[in-house]
Amino acid sequence: MKHGLAAAIYLAMAGLASAPAAAQDWSGVEALREGDMKKLVFSEPQALPDIDVVDAAGAEVSLAAYRGQWVVLNFWATWCAPCRVEMPTLANLQAALAGQPVEVVTVATGRNSVQGIARFFDEIGVETLPQYRDPSQELARAMAVLGLPITVIVDPEGREVARLRGDAHWDSESAVAILEALASDVGS
Repeated sequence: MKHGLAAAIYLAMAGLASAPAAAQDWSGVEALREGDMKKLVFSEPQALPDIDVVDAAGAEVSLAAYRGQWVVLNFWATWCAPCRVEMPTLANLQAALAGQPVEVVTVATGRNSVQGIARFFDEIGVETLPQYRDPSQELARAMAVLGLPITVIVDPEGREVARLRGDAHWDSESAVAILEALASDVGS
C-alpha cells in the first residue's frame, strides 16, 4: 500500500468510517474552536496510510512510532510563506503542551533539501520540532494533502480525526484548549 492506490484506499476508508455505530461526538471539543481554529474540521477517525517519512539523516521514520499520544501532523514546505509564519506557533504549541501526550510532527513535503529545511528552521528560530521529509510526496498524496500548509490531528490509535487547511495560530488559547481537552482523554 505504498503508491497511488493508497490514496484511493484512504479516501474509500474515510467514507466507510462514517457508519452510525462508530459515530464520534466531537461537540465538546468543537465548542472550543475560536479564531483560526474555526477552520479545524473534525471527522470520523480514519487510519493513516502506512507510509514512512525521512529524517534529516535519511533514515525512514514510521508515524506509528507516535501511537499512544495525540499528534499535530503539519505538512509544509520551505517555499511556503504562510508556513514560515505558522511554524513558530507550532513550536510554541509543543512547548505549551510539554508533559502531555501530544507531539507536534512537521513533514516537509516535496522538494525540500535537508540544508534548506535546517536553514528555514534557523531563520525562524525553531529548534524543538522534528525535521521530517516526504520528498516524493507519497504520504501527502495518500492523505489528500492539497495545498500547504495542512495540519492533521491524529489520535493515539494513529487515526486522523481532524484537519485544518491553511495556516493558523497554533499557540492560541483555543488551539491549546482543544489539544488539552483531547489529551485529557487519551483513551478516546
